[in-house]
Amino acid sequence: MGRVDKIIKEIDLSGTQNGKIKIATIVEPYSEESETVVSIGIFLDADAEAPNWVAHIPKSNIDAVIEALREAKKEM
Repeated sequence: MGRVDKIIKEIDLSGTQNGKIKIATIVEPYSEESETVVSIGIFLDADAEAPNWVAHIPKSNIDAVIEALREAKKEM
C-alpha cells in the first residue's frame, strides 16, 4: 500500500512538550491506482512510530481545505 514520497515539513505542536505536525505526500495511499495525497499527521510524541491522528487530502481538495482553515482561524 502507500508509501511516504516526501516529508514536506515538520512543525512543533503547540501545547505539547514533544509533539509535531508532520506534513508529507503519500504515493498510492490506498491501492496502486489511488491518487497521491497530502498526509497531515499529528504526533503527541514526535518519536512515535505512528501519528495519533491523520488526515489524507487529495490534491484536488487542497485549496478548499486551506480556505476553510483560514476561515476557521478568523473565527478563533
